[in-house]
Amino acid sequence: MFGSNFLLLGRSSAYHAPFMASKVPIRQQHTREKAQLMSSSEIERTLVRLVHEIIEKNDGANGLALIGIRRRGIFLAQRIAQMIERIEKTPIPVGALDITAYRDDLSPLAKPVVQKTEIGFPVTGKKVVLVDDILYTGRTTRAAMEALFKHGRPQQVQLCVLIDRGHRELPIEAGYVGRRVQTTQDERIELLLREVDDAEKVLLVEKQG
Repeated sequence: MFGSNFLLLGRSSAYHAPFMASKVPIRQQHTREKAQLMSSSEIERTLVRLVHEIIEKNDGANGLALIGIRRRGIFLAQRIAQMIERIEKTPIPVGALDITAYRDDLSPLAKPVVQKTEIGFPVTGKKVVLVDDILYTGRTTRAAMEALFKHGRPQQVQLCVLIDRGHRELPIEAGYVGRRVQTTQDERIELLLREVDDAEKVLLVEKQG
């Protein structure tokens, strides 16, 4: 049922209040910036390319729905949906998925804050595109799949990511990839978006100490 592509599509007519979050810097301590991988204009051009790939592979927008994985995946899903709507003249439903409760890589002592999942449409029978910012081990996607199927049985699930940094631990691949970046285990990819960071770029950072 899943095929080789995982993707989540969302509604992009506006940045809905339930999806918005306070602006909190993502930079962690003991890291240093090594390089800027993408500028704002490069992110925009990459999203445009992904939009056309999604439309082509799905033969249009009929039956599509976008679901963004919290947190930055939500904003990417909204942007992608807006672009699809402009091209196809068809409303695209957008949802927000919180996968915290489904993660298998958290410490038993951890007390994560679970945010609200916002999927205001039936997913059963739809071609759902999961949208995330960075694909790494694959565990976030696995958790997203589990969370998604609590809401119904999609016809198809595809995955769209802005960056694939490798180091997979599970047999999961994205059908739509903005850019593939070779990284080491000591390196991290940071995506900054104007909706939450007051900046727009992709950075390669390295752990220190």
